Amino acid sequence: MPNLTAPALPAGTLRQMPQPRLTGLRPWREADTPAVREAFSDAGTQRWHVLRIDDDAEALAWIARWPRRWAAEEAASWAIVSDDQAIGQIGLRQISLYEAKAHISYWTLPAARGRGLAGQAVRTLTDWCFGTLRLHRLSIEHSVHNESSCRVASKAGFPLEGTLCGSMLHADGWHDAHSHGRLRGD
Repeated sequence: MPNLTAPALPAGTLRQMPQPRLTGLRPWREADTPAVREAFSDAGTQRWHVLRIDDDAEALAWIARWPRRWAAEEAASWAIVSDDQAIGQIGLRQISLYEAKAHISYWTLPAARGRGLAGQAVRTLTDWCFGTLRLHRLSIEHSVHNESSCRVASKAGFPLEGTLCGSMLHADGWHDAHSHGRLRGD
């Protein structure tokens, strides 16, 4: 069956280029294993990202999946860095080149929280996604109880668009989610 619209971005848009290093962001590397383990052993990260990493092998597997997901054009992840040391994560999830859109996710290590680093990372990735990649829309969704993530989204220029009822499953059950979004022309 023919589509009535052409893809907004052609297949191959991501995999034809290496994952870029951006200001304060770089692709993950094996040396980031301790930071990944620290993040996913933190109760705050686990609460909102529903993943636990128990050993170096699991952390390395988590790191190793990102080049494959970039090549498959389904997701991407960067280390948020300070002095080239990983202190957080920012990524694109649910990438749709056909519709030129993606969701942004982020976390920071406990010692890096409250310093504006996640917000700066969101602004940097947003600029690249709209300016270089030419995505049409980016969105951020988080539990309505995750006030820190809401502040990051708002300060990074992603206005609250609404609440999605019962749309996120966390370890403690279903959560309503705030939905924030931006268009390339905003």
